[in-house]
Amino acid sequence: MGRVRLRTRELAQKRGWTLQDVADHAEVNYNTVKSYARRDDGMNTVDLSAVYKIARALEVTIEELIELME
Repeated sequence: MGRVRLRTRELAQKRGWTLQDVADHAEVNYNTVKSYARRDDGMNTVDLSAVYKIARALEVTIEELIELME
């Protein structure tokens, strides 16, 4: 099983948004967004419904949001 990293922080910065803005637009708990953004070393599991909502809020595909880690 691979690890993934979400590019939430960098995509939010391109829009001029904070992580709170992402959480508000995605209707996802701020602590979830913050947790995903802090995990630069990747994660084994994520809530796919939250990932989908974050991608939609940032107007990117899930593929653009997720980076596969080795």
